[in-house]
Amino acid sequence: MDSRGPRAVRLHVADLAYAYGSGRRTQALDGLDLDVRDGELVAIVGPVGCGKTTFLRVVAGFLTPTRGSVLCDGIPVRGPGPERGYVLQEDAIFPWMTVQGNLEFGLRAKGVAPAERAAVTAELVRLIGLEGYERSYPGELSAGMSKMVEVARVLATDPAILLLDEPFGSLDAQTRWQMQEELNRLCEKRRKTAILVTHDVEEAIQLADRIVVFGARPARVTVVIPVELPRPRTLGVRLSPEFSALKRTVWAELGLT
Repeated sequence: MDSRGPRAVRLHVADLAYAYGSGRRTQALDGLDLDVRDGELVAIVGPVGCGKTTFLRVVAGFLTPTRGSVLCDGIPVRGPGPERGYVLQEDAIFPWMTVQGNLEFGLRAKGVAPAERAAVTAELVRLIGLEGYERSYPGELSAGMSKMVEVARVLATDPAILLLDEPFGSLDAQTRWQMQEELNRLCEKRRKTAILVTHDVEEAIQLADRIVVFGARPARVTVVIPVELPRPRTLGVRLSPEFSALKRTVWAELGLT
């Protein structure tokens, strides 16, 4: 909550359940409740295999819940939609397209006029620091640059909510730190609402306004931890006693202490 009062709820999840498999089914989610507010970045952490990615895929509309509801801006989620942009851990940009071609892909699908496409992609190229690389192909970029192109491609269509499934999990530590900084900057510049699934507690603290801890499968919300550290979260913030204390709190909730 900021000084202007409560922000609108962008995503409302109530009594969510999901089971997969045939015959003796596996219950992945059961009785899960969560609200995500406008402009908020919420990080989800939990044990391996607890249902974090399953939850994100239900929110994205790729999976149909067996019980409960998901509302995006008050509208029930019935399947994938342009108001929810999904970024995978795996590379998903098109290797046969240039940076500009990738960024324009969703805009072309929406029938956006060429002049508007050019303006949107030019702004995003500038925001992700890839001026001069517009005609480059993914194979000519570093892993971090390719990942930011993927994030920017999703942002190009201006989704209401950004869904991030361990987007930087495959990157080395230094590149991951840089990409976290870029994502923070992009979300703040675009005032984006986002849900981040991550196994990295430090990443969750670095990026999030709140950390949601899932229990072991079937996933439920066990605790919600506010992250009240100043922004921008510089190296000094990351090395502060407050950051370390918050990390210990999250670890304790995960049963790691």
